[in-house]
Amino acid sequence: MSASAKNKDHANENKKLDELLLKLGLTSKLTLGAVLEISPQSVTDQPIQSLKDLPSHFLKRLMMVNVTARSSECPDAMNRTKTAAKPPDLDSIFDGLCSNDNCDDNRINPLDLITALFLSADSFLQQEMLSKMSMCQFAVPLLLPDCSTSQCTLMLWAMRDIVKEWRPHSLAETKGFVEDSIVSTAMPMISFVRLGDCSLSKSQILNQVLSNHQQYHDFFIHRNMGCGDVSREISNGLVETSWYLPCGNKNVDIFSEPIAIATLRGDICSFETQFSFLVQTSSAVFVFFDSIEENEYRLLASLKNTKAQLILVLNNTQNTNLTTVKKLAAELKLDANNILIKGKQMNDAEFTNNLRKAMKGIVQSKPNMVRTEDMSATALELGISVDEECTECQNAKKSAKEITAQIGKIIKIPQYKDEKLTLQGQPWKNLAKLEKEECRLEDAGDQNLEQYKSQLQEEKQKLRQEQSKCRTPKAMEKFIKAIANSNKRERAYFLKWMRLNLDGIARKELSLLRKEYKEKCTDLTDQKNKRAIEDLDQKILKSSLGMEHFMREIGQIYEAACSLPDNAESRQQFQHLPSVVADLLLDGFPLELVDGDASNIPVRWVTDVLTELHRKVQPKSRLLVVTVLGVQSTGKSTLLNTMFGVQFAVSSGRCTRGAFMLLIRVKEDLKEELNCDFILLIDTEGLKSPELAELEDSYEHDNELATLVVGLSDITIVNIAMENSTEMKDILQIVVHAFLRMKIVGKKPKCQFVHQNVGGVSAHNKNMTERKHLLKHLNEMTEIAAKMEKQQSVSKFTDVMEYDAENSNWYIPGLWHGIPPMAPVNTGYSEAVYEFKKSLFEVLKHCKDDQPPAHITEFLEWMESLWKSVKYENFIFSFRNTLVADAYNDLCIAFSKWEWSFRKHMFSWAAEAEVRISNFKSNQPTNLTDLLRYLRLEATQELASEEKKISDQLAEYYKKKERHVRLVEKYREDFRNSIKSLTKETDNAIRNTLDKAMAIKKGMTKLKDIHETDTAAIERKVLDVLKDCRERGVDLSDTQLDEEFENMWRETMYELNIKAMDKKDVASNVFKQLRTNLERQGSAVQEQLNNVKDFTKCGVTAFEVHDKNHFQKCSFFKRVLNVFKNTIKQTEEMANNLIGQCKDYVSKQKERKTDYHDIYTRELLVMIDETLEETNNKKLKTNPAFEVELKLHICGFAAKGFQQMHEQFLMENNPEQQLEKFKTQYKSTFVDLYHKKDQRQKKAKEFVNLCLTPAVREYVHRTLGIEIVDAILTGGESVKYSSRSFFQFTILKQLLTEGNVSSYVRYTNSYKYFVKECILDRIICHFTKDASIGDLEIKCLDVITTKIEQAVKTAQTGKDNAALPNDSKGTSIFIENICSILSKDIVIPQDTLGGITFQITAKYEEFVTDLQTFLKEMNKLLRAEFSKGCKIEEKLKNLPFKPQDELFKRVFGCGEQCPFCKVPCEAGGKEHREHHASVHRPQGLGMCSYEGSEKLVETICTTDVYSENKFKNIDIEGKAHPYKDYRRFYPDWNIAPDASIEASDYWKYILTTFNEQFAKEFNAQPADIPKQWKSITKKQALKSLQELFNVK
Repeated sequence: MSASAKNKDHANENKKLDELLLKLGLTSKLTLGAVLEISPQSVTDQPIQSLKDLPSHFLKRLMMVNVTARSSECPDAMNRTKTAAKPPDLDSIFDGLCSNDNCDDNRINPLDLITALFLSADSFLQQEMLSKMSMCQFAVPLLLPDCSTSQCTLMLWAMRDIVKEWRPHSLAETKGFVEDSIVSTAMPMISFVRLGDCSLSKSQILNQVLSNHQQYHDFFIHRNMGCGDVSREISNGLVETSWYLPCGNKNVDIFSEPIAIATLRGDICSFETQFSFLVQTSSAVFVFFDSIEENEYRLLASLKNTKAQLILVLNNTQNTNLTTVKKLAAELKLDANNILIKGKQMNDAEFTNNLRKAMKGIVQSKPNMVRTEDMSATALELGISVDEECTECQNAKKSAKEITAQIGKIIKIPQYKDEKLTLQGQPWKNLAKLEKEECRLEDAGDQNLEQYKSQLQEEKQKLRQEQSKCRTPKAMEKFIKAIANSNKRERAYFLKWMRLNLDGIARKELSLLRKEYKEKCTDLTDQKNKRAIEDLDQKILKSSLGMEHFMREIGQIYEAACSLPDNAESRQQFQHLPSVVADLLLDGFPLELVDGDASNIPVRWVTDVLTELHRKVQPKSRLLVVTVLGVQSTGKSTLLNTMFGVQFAVSSGRCTRGAFMLLIRVKEDLKEELNCDFILLIDTEGLKSPELAELEDSYEHDNELATLVVGLSDITIVNIAMENSTEMKDILQIVVHAFLRMKIVGKKPKCQFVHQNVGGVSAHNKNMTERKHLLKHLNEMTEIAAKMEKQQSVSKFTDVMEYDAENSNWYIPGLWHGIPPMAPVNTGYSEAVYEFKKSLFEVLKHCKDDQPPAHITEFLEWMESLWKSVKYENFIFSFRNTLVADAYNDLCIAFSKWEWSFRKHMFSWAAEAEVRISNFKSNQPTNLTDLLRYLRLEATQELASEEKKISDQLAEYYKKKERHVRLVEKYREDFRNSIKSLTKETDNAIRNTLDKAMAIKKGMTKLKDIHETDTAAIERKVLDVLKDCRERGVDLSDTQLDEEFENMWRETMYELNIKAMDKKDVASNVFKQLRTNLERQGSAVQEQLNNVKDFTKCGVTAFEVHDKNHFQKCSFFKRVLNVFKNTIKQTEEMANNLIGQCKDYVSKQKERKTDYHDIYTRELLVMIDETLEETNNKKLKTNPAFEVELKLHICGFAAKGFQQMHEQFLMENNPEQQLEKFKTQYKSTFVDLYHKKDQRQKKAKEFVNLCLTPAVREYVHRTLGIEIVDAILTGGESVKYSSRSFFQFTILKQLLTEGNVSSYVRYTNSYKYFVKECILDRIICHFTKDASIGDLEIKCLDVITTKIEQAVKTAQTGKDNAALPNDSKGTSIFIENICSILSKDIVIPQDTLGGITFQITAKYEEFVTDLQTFLKEMNKLLRAEFSKGCKIEEKLKNLPFKPQDELFKRVFGCGEQCPFCKVPCEAGGKEHREHHASVHRPQGLGMCSYEGSEKLVETICTTDVYSENKFKNIDIEGKAHPYKDYRRFYPDWNIAPDASIEASDYWKYILTTFNEQFAKEFNAQPADIPKQWKSITKKQALKSLQELFNVK
């Protein structure tokens, strides 16, 4: 052929390729990463609409190893064409048979599709495609033609990943097997080619040859397959290969040894290069032909000197020239065995048998064996390119070989790991043990725990120092350099070469060890053999070497470097590693999460890698996590690989150890639906692993792993192989345990059960009974797990999580269709896995409704806290997590806001109710009893309304879509109970307020009646004398009028004969109340009361606590004198604080200037009882005698105070004095009336000055406390009171700053009173420095003056909106209206008002004008008064609503303290089921000392409760009990472990700094401070505090 003709053909071929690629939409390079991305197409069944859909359809199915992937029809497009056309008639049907019209527009030959995809794919996708095709038992491209270059490529690199297992007949008896890379295995290759046009389909014949009698499979695409008859456009010249691998069964195997089968697509005359390659590399070449032309004859005749056997396969047709065939056979010296003839009468079965015999003969003749990887030399000689020959691949191959060349040859794997991967060896395993021991403290023995923990810390530091001193081996330096390569393709090649090399080395090593193992197992009675078997077990474990070991070493290098100072050169040298590995993760490379050998997580390493990953992708870093759990070797990794097209290790001897995570991107068009950016897959080692089964803690190991991965997952796939019910029960118990733990800590992963190896279309229905049994097992396992975790409220699986037996179970048939290794993947398996995948993504789509996907940083937070928790024996009570803490804190802050809104509303309502009671007039239709009943009813309604409001707010809070709300689900009931408790507490307080107000009102009624009677008499006399003076007819001077009035006043006072009210004996009333209160205490107490001779002498001297008389008899007290001394001290402090509180209460009541009522004594006794109850909770062991003496003391001084209050009241409310107060007012009115003066200005001024101004002052005084609280909670100080945790932080930070030991002592031993003082000081400081109390008073003033102004406007109309008459009557009505409108807001003194309105003559309109003027003056006057400022201390002391008390309630909480270290509970609300604190402290700070030495205890309870130590205290009568059992005695306390060893640095620093002072305060000896504590600085202490409370 001329050069120009060749060029023309090349141009045509190139054009064909471009057109086909365009039709298929393959206009750009395909990458493996892009194909594996999760898209809507990958999880939905979208019909093939056009040829452009075929590539994605093929790849989707191929990645899921579905043998139907090669279907290249477009049924939808064809159907649309048929539908659009008219229905065919008979003639058109027959015409169509003869037509030559091209009807292949919507069809493509599968070989063209495959060729196009391989030409468009990058080398890594090609490799993955070949691997999956091999699993499907598809023939794979060996030589790939490229029309654009007229060259072909040897697909050596693409085949590197194919690893096969087989059993040659030579190993059949021993049941041995071979596992090797297919390109590295030497085997004969038999090629099949076509000469000219041949009517016999060699591909179809080959499929029959390779298929056994039971099962036919299309290894090679042939013309009778779907679209196989479509003419090929670009795949001519394609050489495909497949392999026959025996299973060792002579009745099944067709060939006894492995062979490679190759076939060339197209005529060998057109593809002489490919034909030459096959002739030179094959053991035999079968040439199929119908006839031989001259040029064909010459081509075959040239093969006379070839090493390959040449077998002519003649399809005898009418065109066959037998003479030419005979001549060729003679020239090539072929015998009868080299010629196969398919006669016209011979059927395919007979011909297939003949072909098999010929092939068997070749195999048995010991033919030339060839490795695929050795074919590259032949290919290059013939001008065939090799895909491995690119520079990047060769550089990577060289780098990998430099690292792995010696392994297995010069150095055995165990030795290599010890010498080259030194850091992950014993030092890392020892570190892992130390980390666990830090948590469990199992080997502490009798050692001091904190000293022991310090020792463990030192050991860890030494190990890290040892690691950091180790020089990085050359191999690791090269490895790090290679993975840090900026050339991404070269880096990817390197990683692949490393894996291929390491897998190959490990396979060889393991195969030898297994062979030896098998030999030893033949005689288990021999003790030497048993020992040898045990040694071999260890050798097999140690001979595993993979990429994970190199990556693990990098992690250890990095962690060791991080233990060095920040400026150390070695540290700086490796700081780039997390970024490098983050890039690998993004490229789809798996990262080891849990080290399978050390059973540990390199937390710092994983954290920094994922932090870098977050930095690289943020803000697109949302993850949905899918994990698979199951028994070892049940197909977990294969399941993930099939679902997602990934490559978790599944080859023999390379079972997953630990846990690996792999990142898959989500395409943009699916991100919105899933609400995530990545799917994170976690593959885990098998539970119930035989390697770990002999270990004592294997169950705990499995529990730890399951708990960790379930906790990290959004969906957990539980893989169950149905063959072994015992193992199924075991795994279910482990899995249920993990789910139970997650439910309790607030994580709610979803679960799907996959039952493998269950076939049949009716599997789901037939397994209904099995599902019931499964649920029964789940319920049983849940009950067992709940008992182990001490969660008695959980009894069945549905208590743990939502479970739908119908939709949460999937039945998947076996993986292989037939007998491996020649069996393809079962289509039923692929389809079932695909259906499961679609369902899984539907579940994932709904995950965002329950719990929005986590960002990488949140995933890290969970990982750290979960791993920390699983290292403790008791997971549930050791779990702590910053995300949970933050979510809980947010809820507490929100609840505090709602609670204040509730309280504020009810306080305001109660204050209003008090005003209404005070303003109640006896002439009203209802009486006081009716009013009280009405107010109580109204209070109930208001409470119900506010309770509903706060309950709705809580419900709405939990409906939020923020991810973290679900983490606090378990606290929902606590807050509901707190709402009920708040309602009940407020209800009691309001009832008490109403009762007190009513008692005061009733007490004033008698006085009021007397006053009204006397006032009426005075007013009559004033009118009488006025009338008399006017009737005299003589103008009297003012002096004369004064004289007349004075005479009248004396006479009237004499006539009234006013008597003072009787004085009560308040002391006897108080004593009577006390006796009633103590009735329940029995006769001994009553006798003690009877012995009180003079109650008035009680409470005069200071109260003293007596060690003999005031405590219960307790042998432990006698044995531990120091404990008793501290108990006495605590009791004294409690009594003194209580006495101080009670004195404040008495002073507060005296300030009210009301009469004494028994309700005050009852309130006082309630205060005492509540404090004593709290004392009993603290187990101070006081006896009834102490209670009686304390109450006598308090009631004694209270009685004196109440007596003074009563006498002061009688004096101030003496009827005669009361009348005298109004004498001047009556005289002035008398004179004005006589002279007929205009009273409007005077009366208006009196009304403002004498009635409204005092009422406004009282209103400001009454509401100021609420405004102070409001100002603090909404201002700059609000964050300090936002939650109990943050309040703790601010206090502890303040104490650290001040460094005052006496403050610490007060804080630790009298927390309640310390907090009260602290809050009061803060309020005083705030309103002294940062704000003015006057501003708040003016704010209150503005509120009430606005109400008064509005009342003035409203009062100007009478009934039915009629205008008021412009006379004195109108004025009286107007004043009365104002008082009525303001009756809920202010208390206007009625007696004063009566004097003002007495005989008022002012005209209404003029009075209103003057009133408005005087109101403005009042406002101006009061504003000036409030602006002057005042002593804030005095102001706060006199307020009826104490802001310090309200803020105290907000931050103090339940008041419970840790039973060991006395740290206060920080739980939100009051009615929580468990008490907890962010940080605990050395027990010595809770006044705890060692028995005998009396040294303060330095151990921290967060350590003790997870140790083997024991405790004894008063609560348990001095008997020793294990700290681990603390919840037996303190079931309400949850003492979680410290988040880190540095978490308690704050209190370690404090005890170390003030050790001597604390010991002196607590009557003890100084604590033995661990050496490491002394190095903690104040800065570190503050840092630990900030980290603990998550304050930036």
